[in-house]
Amino acid sequence: MFKKASEVKAQQRLSGADRKKLRRSICERFGHATDAHIEAILPAKADVTVAKLANPNRLHVYVVDGGPPMLFDVDGEVFPTVYALWKLPSLLPAFILKGAEVSRYVVGGADLMFPGITIPPEGLPEFEAGQPWVVKVPGNDWPIAVGTTAMSSTAAKKAGYRGKALRILHFYPDTLWSSAEGRYVPNAGFSEGMISEDPSTSQQGGDGEGGAQGVDEQDQEHEQEQEQGVANSGDDGTEIYQVTGPEYVAVDVKDLKLAPDTSAAEEADEECSSIEVGTSTGISTEEMDLLLDRCLLQALHTTVKDKDLPIPASILWSGHILPARPAGSTVDIKKSSHKKLSKWLQTKSASGLIVAKESKPRKEILLCSVNRSHALYQEFKPEKKVATSEHTTPDSKSANESVQSPFEAVEVWKPTHHVAPILNAVGADAAKFYTAAEASEVVFSYVDKESLVKPDNKAVVALDAVLCDALFKGAVKKGSSYPSEVLKRDLGATFLGRMQAHHKVTREGKSVVRKGALRCAQIITERRQGNKKVTRVSGLESFLVDPDALAAELQKKFACSTSLAEVPGKKGEKEILVQGGVIENLGKHLVQQYGIPKKFIEILDKTKK
Repeated sequence: MFKKASEVKAQQRLSGADRKKLRRSICERFGHATDAHIEAILPAKADVTVAKLANPNRLHVYVVDGGPPMLFDVDGEVFPTVYALWKLPSLLPAFILKGAEVSRYVVGGADLMFPGITIPPEGLPEFEAGQPWVVKVPGNDWPIAVGTTAMSSTAAKKAGYRGKALRILHFYPDTLWSSAEGRYVPNAGFSEGMISEDPSTSQQGGDGEGGAQGVDEQDQEHEQEQEQGVANSGDDGTEIYQVTGPEYVAVDVKDLKLAPDTSAAEEADEECSSIEVGTSTGISTEEMDLLLDRCLLQALHTTVKDKDLPIPASILWSGHILPARPAGSTVDIKKSSHKKLSKWLQTKSASGLIVAKESKPRKEILLCSVNRSHALYQEFKPEKKVATSEHTTPDSKSANESVQSPFEAVEVWKPTHHVAPILNAVGADAAKFYTAAEASEVVFSYVDKESLVKPDNKAVVALDAVLCDALFKGAVKKGSSYPSEVLKRDLGATFLGRMQAHHKVTREGKSVVRKGALRCAQIITERRQGNKKVTRVSGLESFLVDPDALAAELQKKFACSTSLAEVPGKKGEKEILVQGGVIENLGKHLVQQYGIPKKFIEILDKTKK
């Protein structure tokens, strides 16, 4: 957004009424912000100047009392600049990078990818697509960039935390930052090409796991210790995207040397032991031991695959053990006789069921292999779980039984010329679309065929010429050497990054594949002609819903007038205009009658002040 300087088309002072309107927009946009927070970045009696920039989008920048820019808005959506975020570091929820090295791509203008983020064992907090989040570096609590989430937390979890996480709108040191006459950085960790931990930090905390922190709580910490950072570090093998013109080029940074985290095992134990589901009141230590063993065996039978090994203990806990617990049960490692996740896994390793070893760089326990011929494994009968669609839950089953047009949406990837040699080598079709699991299966089939797994280290795959070109040709900077190996856990994601993302939607046997991510349907209620309300519905074509048929249906259902209009700037797309504010009922109708998942419906009521 601000990688290149933009021409200022107009500049003017805001009136008192416009300042109040802007303050209301900030309050609505940042739900956790208090009056004190708003006053800090936009004082009530401040002299505010707005600059309108030449840009395809509506782009305004707000300067307060002649100082650095504090706010900007894109198409009516308000965002804080880094200067505002340095006043209130906890104003927005934050993604924490896996290490300082990853920051060089963010400050270079790249969008943020999930593999570059530290994911806590319990997963990220819930969020929807399009929400404002910031980016922080472990050990430095001052944000380096702000943007909007590219997908919801639900979609991210289903994708295995792969793909784009944050569309960066503004970052240090872009042209918006440098436009300020008194530009500055909050600490010495901010350098031109990379952001590192704050060297003046006197104490490193243990909160930064990529999630949102409470605004009030964190502001109190800053009042007590303005220079306190958040310590955290992640694994190697981060895949992010570097912007080169309008295209995105995959860049592998697995060989970047991140600062080792000597306390990773202790942090994983503490985090995993603190996870509780429901309540464990009344369960004995022996019963908890048996429940943990049952969950482990269930996971080993159902979700832990040999090709995914080794698996860090924290990922094993959050991604396999917890989902394997019986319905209605509680899992709490603290209530067991082992007390810590690492001790429990070492006990299971001593029994011969698994092989668990400590990773020397991070001192974290890894599940390295599973003894599937062990007596406990052979005797255990895994519990079969009934698969449900992504938009059907037990509570909503009766409601969805009336769905007239079943809908299904899946992410698929189209092979490019980079990966075609791998597909041809294993006899796969280079013209079809692949799911993430299918694409991963293809590349691992090639690895097995060519025996590329290193005998002395099963977690590493050696790269032959064909696989190296498929993963890195064109992505390695000129003058840099190509890698000779890749971590097995990063192979699938890196291979997927060399393919083109699409989505496939299916309704009543009809399927359509489109490029990019699935866009949400929008339901917007606004006032027109005084106190009259009208509801606009758009984006239906993405879900194979006929706007003409739906307009006639809504006219009968809500006993109101409806009309159709072309969506401005989107040729061939129509929006339905429904008389009245029927926003909630209309959303339920799309879910129940057309099977559109709630996460793909954006609802906005502009009539509320």
